[in-house]
Amino acid sequence: MVTTECAVFFLSEVAGPTRRRGERIFLAKATYQAGRKDASVIWKMAMSIQQIPKWFYSMKMTNFITITQIRNQFMWPRKTTLHGLLAPPWQSSDSFSHWGFKNYRTSSLWNSSQAPSSSKHENISAKDTHPPSLTELQLKTEVTNFDLQLSLEELQELDDLPPISPLQQISEEDAIQIIAEPPLPPASFTLKDYVDRSETLQKLVLLGVNLSKLEKRPGAGTLLLRLDFENDIQKILLFLKDIGVEDKQLGAFLTKNYIILTEDLENLRTRVAYLESKKFSKTDISRMIVNAPYLLSFPVDRLDNRLGFIQKELGLNVQKTRDLVIRLPRLLTGSLEPVKENMKVYQLQLGFKHNEIQHMVTRIPKILTASKRKLTDTFDYVHNVMNIPHHIIVKFPQVFNSKLLKIKERHLFLTFLGKAQYDPQKPNYISLDRLVSIPDEVFCKEVAKASLQDFETFLKTL
Repeated sequence: MVTTECAVFFLSEVAGPTRRRGERIFLAKATYQAGRKDASVIWKMAMSIQQIPKWFYSMKMTNFITITQIRNQFMWPRKTTLHGLLAPPWQSSDSFSHWGFKNYRTSSLWNSSQAPSSSKHENISAKDTHPPSLTELQLKTEVTNFDLQLSLEELQELDDLPPISPLQQISEEDAIQIIAEPPLPPASFTLKDYVDRSETLQKLVLLGVNLSKLEKRPGAGTLLLRLDFENDIQKILLFLKDIGVEDKQLGAFLTKNYIILTEDLENLRTRVAYLESKKFSKTDISRMIVNAPYLLSFPVDRLDNRLGFIQKELGLNVQKTRDLVIRLPRLLTGSLEPVKENMKVYQLQLGFKHNEIQHMVTRIPKILTASKRKLTDTFDYVHNVMNIPHHIIVKFPQVFNSKLLKIKERHLFLTFLGKAQYDPQKPNYISLDRLVSIPDEVFCKEVAKASLQDFETFLKTL
């Protein structure tokens, strides 16, 4: 590879002694970057300024290669600064032609504290016996003069050079080597077109966020693309971890409530402080937030109104209200209409007393938000077909949380075996809990006293 000094000399030859100020700055920049660029790169930089014709390029390249070969042949292992041309001649020991320098000064590149080896002395003395030619001296002199011509002001302007114009013409070979990324679509129904170029989306995917669900929500994709992960999202994630949300839960949480990423951090802290003032522990708060992701998106006054409504509607004390909300935090975030309607269904249609409703709700909170039709159909079959009275149903409210088909299949199988006995005052009593809560294998073995195959065969007859 050609040396850096020869490459710079070639640039100076190309630009010529009459180069303008901008060209000299360009050559200075080339000199500055020559430590990590080879001569071919510097030549391309010169081509962008000078637009040298092909015939001129061929002629100068021939001279450049010749000078490079001479330069490599007579390279000295130290840096020199020439302050003059030729001094009065003097005779060498090997009877070479007379040559010399005037005011020749040498600064060694080696560490002065390190003693050179004998082999190095021999190499230096051997090179001293072969004086450089006049062409070599002219080369060094011209490179040095080129460096001295650059003023400090020009060097300071290197960083102020304008970028290359996008309208500048390039060759077809350079154009083929350019790899252009496909443009982003102005509008899209999916986020997959933006994931490769959005750091925010990439990090959300690593957290476990399901972008395929978020992109179906109106405005969700646009909102996420406008957010910056470091400035907008990171502080929310740290806050969620501080209140007890685990790393593996963040993905599902943000998939359900991505709006929290736009919430003010102080508002979130205020809502958590309100829950703590109501004697909710940190563990309870984290559990409620995971099970009801929209909890922290509600203002404090709305949370307070919800707690007051639940306590008043059900007639519960503070401790039971707190326990009910911890087990079913959706009561604070969901609609209150199903709760109001189910309370009327239990009292007016199903005939339960107020204290019985309180007992069932504290045992199984989900029956407050269950479907009205499911409640009525289940009660009708259990009470009117299986002949189970209200006070037994109150003891086992999980029957309203079970599938009606399972209740029918198992009751009919027990009736077929003659074991459908649900009165606790009589022998062979079968509780509603064991009827609806245990798996089929256990039900057949411990309750029906039959094999699972017999139960499956019976189901085919239905």
